[in-house]
Amino acid sequence: MGESEGIRLQKVLAQAGVGSRRAGEELIVAGRVEVNGQVVTTLGTRVDPSRDSVRVDGKRIAVDDTKVYLVLNKPRGVVSTMSDPQGRRCLGDLVSDRPERLFHVGRLDTDTEGLILLVNDGEFAHRLAHPSYGVQKTYVAEVPGPVSPRVGRALREGVELEDGPARADAFRVVHQSGGKAMVEIVIHEGRKHIVRRMLAEVGHPVRRLARTSLGPVKIGDLAPGQVRPLSQAELGTLLDTIEL
Repeated sequence: MGESEGIRLQKVLAQAGVGSRRAGEELIVAGRVEVNGQVVTTLGTRVDPSRDSVRVDGKRIAVDDTKVYLVLNKPRGVVSTMSDPQGRRCLGDLVSDRPERLFHVGRLDTDTEGLILLVNDGEFAHRLAHPSYGVQKTYVAEVPGPVSPRVGRALREGVELEDGPARADAFRVVHQSGGKAMVEIVIHEGRKHIVRRMLAEVGHPVRRLARTSLGPVKIGDLAPGQVRPLSQAELGTLLDTIEL
C-alpha cells in the first residue's frame, strides 16, 4: 500500500472506539498495536480497514466502520426473514428504521425467541452460520419434567435423528419442580429444529425455547424486540473464530 493510500492507524483506532487519536498514538509507540500480525510502532502507518487485521494488546479490533453488526432479541412469533410476502411480522419490521441492507445470521424457528444477529457483512454471515467453525449456541428450553441425569448423558453422547446423529456440547437442568423443567443445552450446529428434535428424542418435547447466547455474545437483559450493536470484544472474538 502506498503512503497516500489507506487511513492512518491512529485514526482507525479512534474510529473503532479504542480512545482518542492521541491515545491511539501512545498505544502505537508503546508497541501494543499489531497490523496483520506485525507490531507497528510508526505513527505514519496507513491501513486498509476493509482488508487489514488490527489488534491492540493481542485482542482483535473491528476497524471497518462501513460494517454493521447488531444483536436482536427476536420475540416469539416473529418470522426469521427480512421481509415476508404473507405479511407476517418479521425481522425486517424490527429494524425498519435502519438504512443498511441487513441479513440475518442463521435463523430461529418462528416459535423460538432470543438472540439472532443482523449484519450487512455477507461473508461474516456465511462463515458464522457454517458448522465447520464450531460457534457454540446456547438455548434454554421449558420441557415436561422431571428430567433424569440419564437425559443429559444421552444428549452429550449423541442421539440418532432421521437426518443423522446429533450431540450436545453441554447440557444441564437449570430448575425443575412438579411437571415442569427448565434446561440449558449447548450445540454448535444449525440443522432445522435441531434442539426441538433432540429433546423430543429423549422424551422431553419443548414447550418453549429461547437462544440465550451465540459464541461470546449473550442476550443479557436485552428486551424482546430490542437491538444493540455488538461490542468490540464480542465482534473481535467472532472475527477471530471465523478467521476473517
